[in-house]
Amino acid sequence: MSSSNEAATPQSKIISYEQLTQSWPAFEAQILALLETLDLADKALVCDHVALRVNSIDSADALRYAFSRVGKIISDNIINGRTILIIELDIPLTLGQFSIACVELPYPSDKVYPQEGWEHIELVIDSKAKDCDTLSQDLLALCPKLSALLPSEHTAEPVQSSSQGLNSQGLSSQGLNSQSLASLAGIKIKMSSPKGDKERLANPTIAFKRDDVCIKVHPHGIKAVIASEQT
Repeated sequence: MSSSNEAATPQSKIISYEQLTQSWPAFEAQILALLETLDLADKALVCDHVALRVNSIDSADALRYAFSRVGKIISDNIINGRTILIIELDIPLTLGQFSIACVELPYPSDKVYPQEGWEHIELVIDSKAKDCDTLSQDLLALCPKLSALLPSEHTAEPVQSSSQGLNSQGLSSQGLNSQSLASLAGIKIKMSSPKGDKERLANPTIAFKRDDVCIKVHPHGIKAVIASEQT
C-alpha cells in the first residue's frame, strides 16, 4: 500500500473506437462546411483517407487493435520520425458524397494536440505537381476563390506556409466580394511535402485548417504513395 504522502500517478486517458464513432457526425458537419467555404464541395474530388490525432501510445495501440478488427493495416511507415499506420476498412466511411476507404493513425510525437480524435481528410486532385507552387496553381485553376489564400502569379507576395490566414495583398487584388472574403476568415494554410522513409513519390500537400478540423489536398492518393514504397 502506498503512503499517504506519495503522489498518485495520473492515468492517461484513452480515446476509444466507440468515442470516434459517436463524434463522426460532428466531424462530418465541420468538414462539409469547410468544403463549402473553400468551394471544393462540388468538384467531384476523391477523398482517399481520413486522419486521426492521439496524444498517447496507449490510445494509438487501442485504436490499432480496434481498427484491425474492422479492416487491415496496409502500411506501417515512419514519417518525420514517428510511426503512421494506414488501415483499409472493410466497410468505407461515408462523409457527405465521399466514400472513405482508409484511416490514417499516427502514433504520438512530442506535440500535444488540444483535441484528440478525427482531425482531417485528404483530397486528391488531378495534378502532376511535384512541388507546392505547382500544386497551388492547379488548385487555383480548379477553385479561383482560393486566390485570397494561395500564392498566384497575380499576387506580389506568396502566403507564408504556416499559421497564415488571409493575406491582405491577396485580398486587395483578387476582386472577391466582401461576403466571400468574410467566409475565408480564420482559415490557415500550410504547404508541405511529407515523405515516408521508403516513399519514392513526390506528393506535395496544401492544408486548409479552421478551428479543429483540416482539409488537405494533394496529387496522389494514399494507395499510390504506399505502392511507391515497394519500388
